[in-house]
Amino acid sequence: MERAAEVWQGFLKLWEEFLSGTNEDSTVVVVEGERDRRSLRLLGVSGRVVLLHSGRGMSQLTRALSRPGQRVVILTDWDREGGHLAHRLAELLLAEGVHVDTEFRRKLARALHGEVAHVEGLAGWAHRSAERAGAPLDHWLRVPAEPRDPNVGRSGITE
Repeated sequence: MERAAEVWQGFLKLWEEFLSGTNEDSTVVVVEGERDRRSLRLLGVSGRVVLLHSGRGMSQLTRALSRPGQRVVILTDWDREGGHLAHRLAELLLAEGVHVDTEFRRKLARALHGEVAHVEGLAGWAHRSAERAGAPLDHWLRVPAEPRDPNVGRSGITE
């Protein structure tokens, strides 16, 4: 199997696992900005996706995410700043007793072999990879039939 096909197959397997876990009510995915959230929506994420850069401070975001039973998946870019942000947010959330998942970010970086550096580029890369593999993206990925409103959290507050 050629390298591009291996990368694509590795991504698909990992992404299906991610979708099954992130579309649960108790899980929140944190990304850096709106383009990142839009990219995840295009790839079938219908659960809560909260922006790190939303005009509020990191400590305020930490308080908002500190709920009993909450799982927070941190999915920042795979550059130096994204790594720093992931580390800092994880520290703050862990101090509040929140279940934090930074492992998926690491696994995805490994699966992508450096082909994507920013979360916002993930959907475009996936579309191109799907086409190279011989079918449109919706052939490869399950997309929820009725995604929730992407900008409204469980509390009804726009995030």
